[in-house]
Amino acid sequence: MSKFLISIIGPTAIGKTALSIKLSNHFNTEIISADSRQFFKEMQIGTAAPTSEELAAAKHHFIHHKSIQDNYSVGSFEKDALSCLESLFKTHNVVIMVGGSGLYVDAVIKGLDDFPDVDPSIRASLNNDLETKGLQTLQEQLKLLDPVAYNTIAIDNPHRVIRALEICIGTGQPYSSFLNKEKNKRPFKTITVGLTADREIIYDRINQRVDIMMKEGLLNEVKNLLKYKDLNALNTVGYKEIFNYLKGEWDLDLAVSEIKKNSRRFAKRQLTWFKKTENALWFDYKTDVKQIINSCEKEMED
Repeated sequence: MSKFLISIIGPTAIGKTALSIKLSNHFNTEIISADSRQFFKEMQIGTAAPTSEELAAAKHHFIHHKSIQDNYSVGSFEKDALSCLESLFKTHNVVIMVGGSGLYVDAVIKGLDDFPDVDPSIRASLNNDLETKGLQTLQEQLKLLDPVAYNTIAIDNPHRVIRALEICIGTGQPYSSFLNKEKNKRPFKTITVGLTADREIIYDRINQRVDIMMKEGLLNEVKNLLKYKDLNALNTVGYKEIFNYLKGEWDLDLAVSEIKKNSRRFAKRQLTWFKKTENALWFDYKTDVKQIINSCEKEMED
């Protein structure tokens, strides 16, 4: 019998977690998280990780299984997730995957892209430029060398920007030209379920979520991580803005409004990435779960 991975995608705050639990309960199966920010156990509130009640409602994998001090790459996740799926498919015909990190989702479904080796001195030079000239300079350089990558990668993540630039510089070809080549076939079929809504609704949900995070103690969570602020895992929306407040550079109202703004920008990039997903079944975020289940089961029959 065929094995199916139901991959739930969509922008932040759209309701992916709630849907994943409903689907997991219907198919009597387990959930793999492909949200790279929720891997880290020290980052709970600011990543909107599943609550203890949600974790109890369905068995989850790859939630809070790493520390921010661990070096955990998308390549490591691909290997771990495929191993987990191999094990789960021994006792389940369907497994659910959920997450807003497009690169991590694609790593499981399609495999990672293969890049040529480049001179390590290029990365060292780019890291130096980051320190001395700032991220915006690198972003503008990428926009010039590879506008496609500029519009699709997580442009606020220095690690991703530097990775794209080192390939552009080291090979003389755009980073994006190495993407989406033929990869190894997977021993399962993927059904992709996308959740979406009008942009105003998405933005409103994001703003509400940030307010809830602040009420739940995001400020204290970030305070406790201040000494680790230079770690790559913490260079992310919800944490870097409050670090600016804690360093006295911004007042708290500005930090919160910047979290909302940067989260909205992140959602826009997520939609750009996910809208390229072939054969995805897109649903409005309010769609009744029975309709989504019916569509998935029809895909399994075809």
